Amino acid sequence: MNVFIASEFSEPRLRPVSDRPADTAGLKEALRTLGGGVSVITAGEGAERSGATVTSATALSVDPPRMLVSLNRSSSTWPVVERYRHFAVNVIGAAHQEIANRFAGIGGLKGPERYVGAEWTRLASGAPVLEDAVAALDCEVEEAIERHSHVILIGRVLSIRLSGGSSLLYQNGKYHAVT
Repeated sequence: MNVFIASEFSEPRLRPVSDRPADTAGLKEALRTLGGGVSVITAGEGAERSGATVTSATALSVDPPRMLVSLNRSSSTWPVVERYRHFAVNVIGAAHQEIANRFAGIGGLKGPERYVGAEWTRLASGAPVLEDAVAALDCEVEEAIERHSHVILIGRVLSIRLSGGSSLLYQNGKYHAVT
């Protein structure tokens, strides 16, 4: 099937369209096209630290300051967030691709092993914060809504750390630096 796309600024052009079923594979394929900011969600203390790389972190509200994050309920991070009732959203830049891969599970590292090779600190909630993250939002869990395969976390932002720089994006299976 072909669809004609026209706008007031250009001539109509032909673009191929591919219809997909509304199933898991189709949804994953569609969402891969949506570029998202890369964040590392961290939680816990000491040997009970865990974390995950996500593109699902976003502001729910700026007044009051609230973050929204979606985590897979089968991840090793959710039970730690549930226990400690805190998490940090570490917005990462191009220099942090290795950290993004580690927290995404590439290389098979788990829990506190994912933290090795980077400098971490803590802010108000006690969640681990990447020292040189582009930005870090330290949150306590205000609400956790379990739906289907994921849990939707609403976090009350307790403190913010800004280091500057450009954030990292992820689209179609690749990282992209914003310059």
